[in-house]
Amino acid sequence: MMSSRRSRAGFATRLCQNVLILAAGALTTVAPVLAQAPTRHTVDADDHPLAVWEKSAPGANAVLLLVHGRTWSTLPDFDLRPPGEELSLMDGLGEKGITTYGVDLRGYGATPRDDTGWNTPSRAAADVAAVLRWIRTRHPGQPVHLFGWSNGSLVSQLTAQRHPELIDRLVLFGYPNRFGMERPLQEPDGPPPARATTAEAAASDFILEGAISESAVRAYVAAALAADPVRSDWTMSHQWNDLDPAAVTVPTLVIHGEFDPLAPAAEQAKLFTGLGTMDKSWVVVPGGDHAAFLETPRPYFIAALATFLLRGGS
Repeated sequence: MMSSRRSRAGFATRLCQNVLILAAGALTTVAPVLAQAPTRHTVDADDHPLAVWEKSAPGANAVLLLVHGRTWSTLPDFDLRPPGEELSLMDGLGEKGITTYGVDLRGYGATPRDDTGWNTPSRAAADVAAVLRWIRTRHPGQPVHLFGWSNGSLVSQLTAQRHPELIDRLVLFGYPNRFGMERPLQEPDGPPPARATTAEAAASDFILEGAISESAVRAYVAAALAADPVRSDWTMSHQWNDLDPAAVTVPTLVIHGEFDPLAPAAEQAKLFTGLGTMDKSWVVVPGGDHAAFLETPRPYFIAALATFLLRGGS
């Protein structure tokens, strides 16, 4: 196990070094290939415009809203199209008959910050609920599911606790919460820092050697920096203290990569056993890391996800 960790750490270091070198030259010319770009919509959430991206699947049997992680927005995460590779999660789910939407939360991608300049857990959950309501008006009679990755899984859980009527099934991927950790009261202290994002940060989720090509990482870094040049700022982190698995009553899939350092199995077990619904599944993606849906296990990930979303019953 220790040699595996050293190997992964060494790969991450070498990869970041390569990306940083390319960032000064060739990387500036690399861009993901978007053969079929998603449709952009604008959804109002308490008088604030949210960018929502759609990829429709002909004859779709379900609809899924994707919520991105802490640093990067919808398109780099869920619709990456490096030359010669199929890595778009939206496309992969479309092939399974699932229409996908992705929301850019406040300060991410094509969604501007609001007047405060900050995002908060409660604000993000309310925004996701607004998008779910909008999706339901567009797809009456179809099941509407919610998927959250990393920090987005926390937002999605909070949304499910407060608005279970909007969600048919919930997917929590790469769940990073640590149970028993009480976050102290936090209020904004001055203006948000709005720091520039970096190529090194964009490459940091790819840890396991051989799980993704370096050309795909370069495309991801280029897409991430283009979509999210400034790091979004969050405050009121004590609102995460409202996270309570027992308050989740909708059918739920807990899924994580075998080697994901942010979602250790012990914490996923606490999440899974604590869920308030008995309609629940737990999937470990063999060989997967924190970004398993972009890595070698992508077909396994998509098959497991689609099986949960499209199975019969409630």
